[in-house]
Amino acid sequence: MKTKNKISALLFFLISVVAFSQNAKVTGIVLDENKNPVEAVNVSYQGKSTVTDANGFYAIEIPANKKVILVYTHVALKSATQSFQLKPNEVVEFNPVINNKENQLGEVIITNNKRRVSGIINIEPELVRNIPKLSGGVEDIIKTLVGGSNEGSEYSARGGNYDENLVYVNEIEVYRPFLVRSGQQEGLSFTNSDMIQNIDFSAGGFQAKYGDKMSSVLDITYRNPKKFGAALEASFLGANATIEGISKNKKWSAITGIRYRNNSLLVNSQETQSNYKPTFADVQTNVNFAASKKLQINFLGNISQNKYNYQPLTRQTNFGTISDPIALQIFYEGQEKDKYETYFGALKTNYVANETSTYKVIASAYHTQEEEHFDIDAAYYLGEVDTNIGSETFGGVTYNRAIGSQLNHARNDLDAVIANFEIKGNHNFKKKFQIDWGIKYTHESIRDRIVEWEVIDSAGFSINPPIYNLPHDQPYNPYVGPLVPFKNVRATNFVNINRFSGFAQWSTKTTIGDSQVWINAGVRAHNWMVSGDGISDAKSQTVFSPRAQFALKPAWEKDMIFRFSTGLYYQPPFYRELRDQYGVVNPNVKAQKSAHFVLSNDYNFKLWKRPFKLVTEAYYKSMTDVNTYTLENVRIRYRANNDAVAYAYGFDCRLNGEFVPGTESWFSFGYMKTEENQDNRGYIARPTDQRLKFGILFQDYMPNIPNVKLYLNLTYNTGLPGGSPSYADAYQYQSRLRDYRRADVGFSYLFTERNNELPDGHWLKKFKDLSLGLEIYNLFNTQNAITNTWVRDAYTKSQYGIPNYMTTRVFNIRFTAKL
Repeated sequence: MKTKNKISALLFFLISVVAFSQNAKVTGIVLDENKNPVEAVNVSYQGKSTVTDANGFYAIEIPANKKVILVYTHVALKSATQSFQLKPNEVVEFNPVINNKENQLGEVIITNNKRRVSGIINIEPELVRNIPKLSGGVEDIIKTLVGGSNEGSEYSARGGNYDENLVYVNEIEVYRPFLVRSGQQEGLSFTNSDMIQNIDFSAGGFQAKYGDKMSSVLDITYRNPKKFGAALEASFLGANATIEGISKNKKWSAITGIRYRNNSLLVNSQETQSNYKPTFADVQTNVNFAASKKLQINFLGNISQNKYNYQPLTRQTNFGTISDPIALQIFYEGQEKDKYETYFGALKTNYVANETSTYKVIASAYHTQEEEHFDIDAAYYLGEVDTNIGSETFGGVTYNRAIGSQLNHARNDLDAVIANFEIKGNHNFKKKFQIDWGIKYTHESIRDRIVEWEVIDSAGFSINPPIYNLPHDQPYNPYVGPLVPFKNVRATNFVNINRFSGFAQWSTKTTIGDSQVWINAGVRAHNWMVSGDGISDAKSQTVFSPRAQFALKPAWEKDMIFRFSTGLYYQPPFYRELRDQYGVVNPNVKAQKSAHFVLSNDYNFKLWKRPFKLVTEAYYKSMTDVNTYTLENVRIRYRANNDAVAYAYGFDCRLNGEFVPGTESWFSFGYMKTEENQDNRGYIARPTDQRLKFGILFQDYMPNIPNVKLYLNLTYNTGLPGGSPSYADAYQYQSRLRDYRRADVGFSYLFTERNNELPDGHWLKKFKDLSLGLEIYNLFNTQNAITNTWVRDAYTKSQYGIPNYMTTRVFNIRFTAKL
């Protein structure tokens, strides 16, 4: 009874807080006349005030049910005033534009909920910079939202794979390397978290203005500096340096970041003992030029070089059951040398023709040169494990019952150039409705050579590939057939792809009774043609993708928005999707098609007198012309045949807010099921079928030592399908990997936490941030597997799936300084 009474009291308290709160909230970004964020703007009313941060963002609570006038002031710009009359718990997003010519007056009564009505999740860049992260980018945050069971920058959204995610930086699509097969090879993701101003993410049902992918979109905007700044970060995993500034006449501004990454600390914690010498480095720059009040020009550039030199030595993995434990021991010879060099440049112009029309012209080029060279001989032993706790050889191998070897060879080289030219327009007709449109031309030129083979010897017998029907009744009859590698892929492809794409969408805001309604409808079109050496039967293909969103905000005291999104999401094949597992290019691979149906609720409320948000989404995706694939670590190899249909459905829930005053944290939970039917053989789990996911991103500080901050990133995902051996039938291999459990925690001591209490001239006053932190990756030292290594025993004719475990517990020290 006591427990029930406590629960009832708690529920009554929560309902009371929500029901009787009489405040509203105004948030937004203060912009200058060039639409750039302005820092240090004072936003106030009747003695209560707040100040915009480095990204121009502000948030202030105001009384509900009465007219309130906010005053926006800045030392270098004219002041602006805006009046609001809001309902209890209502949240308004208002982005004022202040300039140096005249004061501004206005009145706002209705809410601008641009992100909420379009299903966009906005992520605070400072959160990305603070949390402990293995990939070094925003992707670690995304994984807490959609799931992901790897240690690289790859994530899968709602049953999709890594190739189904769109990534934009400054409205320019960016690409990932082609040949990467493990997260450790990639090194650095494209996005530099120290340069980010804004992060938007959608896991499905997004608008037509975003490109032709089936799963998700990540839209990142880099910072446009307003004054000089510099930052330095160093740790056992590498170092970053960023510098930014603006010219005296305010026309030029630039931010440049340099990154170096060394994953030796992570690789050395894995089961395979190795000599590992990586060099991951890149430099990025974002330059802005205000040619006039109407014309702005932006340049984004990136040069990246990732070198991966890997020499495995030994490995032992224990598996099996308690009653029958088995150990795999491997002794290696040889090495792997990989290199990935990318060059990227983009020029964007933004022209404001008048109050209603804005035009953008974007040109970009991406060039990648990739090499994957290795010769590795692995001699393996399957043995029995000593389970006697009192034995001196406890945990060791007492008897080898199977012996074999495996020789892997690769000389894979790829050179690709991707060029884009795009024109976009935006027309806002007196705030009655808005039209966006765009046309784009893309040329892709790929030169690819694959020479990859694998020879397997098990106890003196050379294993033939299952695709050959060769006689094999040894030792009764000697084998006199040809000796062929177990896997042999050889191909040289010179491929060109020309694409024309475009979109048009219409958005409006209206009312139904006292309820507010937002409607967005649009369509995309995409035409492509594949050509190249040896390609003669290619056909031109065209697809159309209609999409629509409907959002309703009832006239309730509770701040709720209901949204329904639907549409067709075609994904025309990229080069990787045209190439099958034997390296042969099929130029007539169709675009995969996914029909999205997303129903969601967005609820803003107050708890403990602090702002919170609860977002729930139910979705269903029906997919046809599916291009099935196998997944090896993070490398995807397609079958290039469009012979499957698939579906995915699930439910996502996210609660975020100030669980600790002044800091944002969130809890996310999701259920998802995705299956495919290959050639009408029945439905089986897709490689990304991860049923349950749970993520926590939590920030806290020590009350007695407020200078000490805590950042916790916790993930639990149920196990993915374990995959199948090369050339095997996926229908015969439906086992799953163990559940993925991971906790990363960071502790940071901020020397500048109380700078406002220090006297003028104190040396700490020069720093915006000066901190020293301890990070612990995989806090509970959990063994998480990413794929299986398949080992064959010629005597028992058995195949064992040996888990490939990721990193164990790793400690890292991080130092950060910002001016």
